[in-house]
Amino acid sequence: MSKSYNQKVKLLFLMDLLTEKTDGQHTISMKEILSAMEKEGIRAARKSIYSDIDTLKQYGMDIEYRKEPPEGYYLASHDFELAELKLLVDAVQSSRFITERKSRSLIRKIEGLASRYEATSLHRQVYVADRVKTMNESIYYNVDKIYSAISEDCQIAFQYFRWTIEKKTVLKNHGKLYRISPWALSWEEENYYLIGYDEASGILKHFRVDKMQRIEMLPEKRIGKDRFKDFDPVSYSRKTFGMFAGEEEMVSIRFPNRLVGVVIDRFGKGVSVRKDGEEHFIAHVQVAVSEPFFGWLTGLGKDVIIISPEKVVKEYTALLGTIMDSYK
Repeated sequence: MSKSYNQKVKLLFLMDLLTEKTDGQHTISMKEILSAMEKEGIRAARKSIYSDIDTLKQYGMDIEYRKEPPEGYYLASHDFELAELKLLVDAVQSSRFITERKSRSLIRKIEGLASRYEATSLHRQVYVADRVKTMNESIYYNVDKIYSAISEDCQIAFQYFRWTIEKKTVLKNHGKLYRISPWALSWEEENYYLIGYDEASGILKHFRVDKMQRIEMLPEKRIGKDRFKDFDPVSYSRKTFGMFAGEEEMVSIRFPNRLVGVVIDRFGKGVSVRKDGEEHFIAHVQVAVSEPFFGWLTGLGKDVIIISPEKVVKEYTALLGTIMDSYK
């Protein structure tokens, strides 16, 4: 490297040195700074380093000097606190829609936001292997294409697949392209879902993004704006169990008091409830009636009872009867 080039990168090298090798518990001395620069072929004097540190402080870096052991300069605060980075690592490694390979890649990048000492503690909590992860590496590009289509107000076309008992993928709709106006992306049940308007059926539909392939942006503008203008993604996810579509109903359900937290977790603090004696309460909830909804109720035990409407009661008891018949 030429001397002039070395001097141009000196400030950047010093910034990286402080970011990567120092934190509140680890410092770097002036001697160590000069030694590191010398190894990179960067000639520097103490006076110029003092000036560079002042420049970095003016730039906004929180650089401090500690006089007591361990004496030296250190970056008192990084862009992300260690606790914040741990949350990001946890989110990546626990997310099903991110593949194992991509999870490891993202975590390495997150580690780069910390000092090398803090990165070590992050690496110790990485447990990606054997977690249930998607196998569709293209999901990241799918999400990007969908967001682009929403931003540019255009329709998309794609193929959609399902799994077979042989663990192979088979295209739905005989391989024909689905044509959808994308309006939102929702993260529900540990998966990404596209929510869009299907002109052919005249209704809103949702599709798992990791089961979409060959996504193409179309020149036609999106349609279904009137259907989507009052759409609330949070409300949609609360009433749609397992992202299974069903006829929407206002359902009254009787719960024992011990399950009030479960109901609030599912439907939010604004859920309509009233006392029903000393030991129970009745909740009035808007849901998409489906087998996953009934499965959720069943999982809460025998003390949970649907009060109304009668047709939902009959539908539920019929399902329970069919299940019992399967075991005879």
